[in-house]
Amino acid sequence: MPNLRRGAISTARPPLGAPATAALLALVAPALAAAAPDTKRKSPASADCTLETVASGTVATVIDGRTFVLADGREVRLPAIEIPPPPEPGPTPAATPAAADETPPQPPESDPNQAAADALKSLLAGHPASLRASKLVTDRYGRILADALATRDGYPGSAQKTMLSQGLVRLSPSLAEPGCLSEWRAAERVGRAAKLGLWADPRYIPRAAENAVGLSAERGRYTLVEGKVVSVRESGGTIYVNFGRRWSEDFTVTILKRNERQFIEAGLRPSGLSGRRVMVRGWIEERGGPWIEALGPEQIEIIAEK
Repeated sequence: MPNLRRGAISTARPPLGAPATAALLALVAPALAAAAPDTKRKSPASADCTLETVASGTVATVIDGRTFVLADGREVRLPAIEIPPPPEPGPTPAATPAAADETPPQPPESDPNQAAADALKSLLAGHPASLRASKLVTDRYGRILADALATRDGYPGSAQKTMLSQGLVRLSPSLAEPGCLSEWRAAERVGRAAKLGLWADPRYIPRAAENAVGLSAERGRYTLVEGKVVSVRESGGTIYVNFGRRWSEDFTVTILKRNERQFIEAGLRPSGLSGRRVMVRGWIEERGGPWIEALGPEQIEIIAEK
């Protein structure tokens, strides 16, 4: 499999036009309003999701599923989300075990970026939007990093949450507002539970940590991995969170020892992960077995035992 450039984006669900998006919003909005963080899950973020209006303007053009341009020329990027590239042809990789009474998700007929772009157009294009963030921040390309709040059919909706809850994008927590991480995870779970968008395709749902061979095939891709931590070890300046006993072959998450304090301060002590079931997000690398480097605690989510 080719090693894909990490900034690439694309899509996975038949494109949603304005009527379809409005109809889906009507279904999703009540769920979002009720979507408090799952009490069975723990989040490193404990602060409130308090965002301010840092800018505003009318949305003139939607560039892709997470980028748009205001009428005055300013470019805006929705932070903390990513759209995976289309999967390579081949057998469906092993995902996390589904409950016996669940219907296996079926692959959609198309892949994601156009669907995400069409949905974002329906949500924002031609409408005034308030850009919401904890403070005004731009990336290296000069794009404003902020959520967009726009009113559709009388409902003032967050573009970030709507895209997550429709399954059109996945949460990429490295750029998430710390206080909003739990709330955005809850929005993503709405789409995942309903098998919407990306979550209707077994090639995008979380991979099983036990399937080291399947994870190796994801090398170079941003991937969600779920499994039970077998042990936590330290060697030199690295902490190894092991998901198997064959350390040179099984899936591992690495944490640099110098970053351990960040995890502890976020309530996620690495040594306390042993025996816990977790979901990890990050780029699959390979050195012996497949591994993900956790640069911050937001990449690891403790989940309820199944």
